[in-house]
Amino acid sequence: MKILLTGANGYIGMRLLPQLLESGHDVICAVRDAERLSVDKDIKSKIEIIEIDFLKDLDLDKLPTAIDAAYFLIHSMSSSTSDFDEQEAKTAKNFNAYMSRTNVKQVIYLSGIVNEENLSKHLKSRKNVENILYEGPFALTVLRAGIIVGSGSSSFEIIRDLCEKLPFMITPKWVLTKTQPIAIRDVIFFLTGVLGNEKTYDDSFDIAGPDVLTYKQMLQQYAKARGFKNWIVTVPIMTPKISSYWLYFVTSTSYKLALNLVDSMKVEVVAKDNRLEQLLNMKTHTYGEAIDMAFNKIEQNLVVSSWKDSMVSGRFTKNLEKYIQVPKYGVLKDEQKMKIDNPSAVLENIWKIGGDRGWYYGNWLWKIRGFLDKLSGGVGLRRGRTHPDKIYPGDSLDFWRVLLADKEGKRLLLFAEMKLPGEAWLEFKIDENNVFRQTATFRPRGLRGRLYWYSIVPFHYFIFGGMIRGIANTPN
Repeated sequence: MKILLTGANGYIGMRLLPQLLESGHDVICAVRDAERLSVDKDIKSKIEIIEIDFLKDLDLDKLPTAIDAAYFLIHSMSSSTSDFDEQEAKTAKNFNAYMSRTNVKQVIYLSGIVNEENLSKHLKSRKNVENILYEGPFALTVLRAGIIVGSGSSSFEIIRDLCEKLPFMITPKWVLTKTQPIAIRDVIFFLTGVLGNEKTYDDSFDIAGPDVLTYKQMLQQYAKARGFKNWIVTVPIMTPKISSYWLYFVTSTSYKLALNLVDSMKVEVVAKDNRLEQLLNMKTHTYGEAIDMAFNKIEQNLVVSSWKDSMVSGRFTKNLEKYIQVPKYGVLKDEQKMKIDNPSAVLENIWKIGGDRGWYYGNWLWKIRGFLDKLSGGVGLRRGRTHPDKIYPGDSLDFWRVLLADKEGKRLLLFAEMKLPGEAWLEFKIDENNVFRQTATFRPRGLRGRLYWYSIVPFHYFIFGGMIRGIANTPN
């Protein structure tokens, strides 16, 4: 089948894509920026990539007409706290317009469980998108899921952060809300299982695991699975805003996502039935099994995708290509270089920078900078990195965003997403003469930007000098 995959860069899309290819389908990936589709060359050679922003003016000729099915995996909850519902509605309407020019027979939409009368803004938006898609010229299959548990999922990473960092928690009362988590493996099975299945056309299905748990029970079961105990005290006085700040400072989530999550966590998300499970003759995994599977992937460094690599996890909102050309004029620089004997080993160290490996020198200083950034509303260092030794354009890397990762050309270029009075780039490059060059470039915004740069110049001498030596001399 010829399949259109929207949201191909997202957490679900990145998991679904290899499954579709393995099943022999021809896949067209619709993305806003082709440069940041984080897949290897082998997968890229097997797919067609089309740049479409479903929030912008229509360009109906971009899509081929010969499409058999499409996945609608687009949402905007992380990008705004005020008008994400309007954005999602516009996206769905534009999607319908694009589909009207194709021969598509089925569209599959991953939504949220919406069985309560009083829904959060997020869940109301998902339901509204569902209604809009039902107006499209195709058979619609809606899968409604609650909390998705898997390595790299936002829900799993938030639970992980809370439990690993806070053995004693004072929590808001929404931790007593019931939910029905589902393993990412089961979500992918459902998404592929309904493809081309006419029994699922023009119908909506709840999908969930077998366990109905409160968020408190999910935290407790996570701790038990990891072999430690946590203590949770619930208080009724935390407002949604305080709860959002609590999640923001303790976990790697952005404030916008935290605010929308807290709003949704007040609503019970429990499935009404398991019709689809019976129709596809499958049995879903328990919450404990989902945790075990997630850590099997983490321990084997096989995390396929992470929500933290989404552009909305930081402040980067424009195409990467607009920043790849590092400015030469009106900038301030720190340039370091040294002759190296083993460029292959140095290149491997460059590709492992950040995350658990750290920054090769003064990691405590980087942590202080990350903490200060978090206090000022930035992303901080908690995002880490998805893979320990693989980097793709668009990936998050602590408080940087990867602009260019050219291993053959021996060049890595990062753009700062921390709060700054200006714009900053950090570049690592090994030239043909085996000279390793490390360049920090800062384009200040007015006098404040220049004062900021000159105030930290003394630290640059130690940090950047120590970093280039650490990268060049640390054993792999």
